[in-house]
Amino acid sequence: MNVNWEGMLPIEGTVIVIEDDPTLRALMTDILSEIGAQSLAFEAADDALTYFLQHAFHCPLVIVDQGLPGQIQGIEFIEMIQSRLPWIASILTSGYLIDPFNLPVHTINLHKPWSLDDLVISVAILLQPGNPINKTSP
Repeated sequence: MNVNWEGMLPIEGTVIVIEDDPTLRALMTDILSEIGAQSLAFEAADDALTYFLQHAFHCPLVIVDQGLPGQIQGIEFIEMIQSRLPWIASILTSGYLIDPFNLPVHTINLHKPWSLDDLVISVAILLQPGNPINKTSP
């Protein structure tokens, strides 16, 4: 996979990815790796929250599906994390329409099916505001 974007600044810390579809979860971690981000992936927000609370690490961004197995759904997870660390940015993915007024602060809604470019642009908007990225030819 070649993302072909220039202008991405280094991403410090670890991005949390929560997606119950194993194919999408792997795709997201691959895309993040291509743009220079380390990531940790989880199938359920419950597991991600447990990990998050038990380990000390820098997390600039969480990417979370709305509909997940377990007790915690996507928006709930984002609100829980941001209540402790309000600077964490987030991308909420969903195949359902989400009312933008229900989104937590610093959150972009990425409607499924999203493209590779949509994900990269969303990461750049949240993590490097004011520093645009440009698509390059393959």
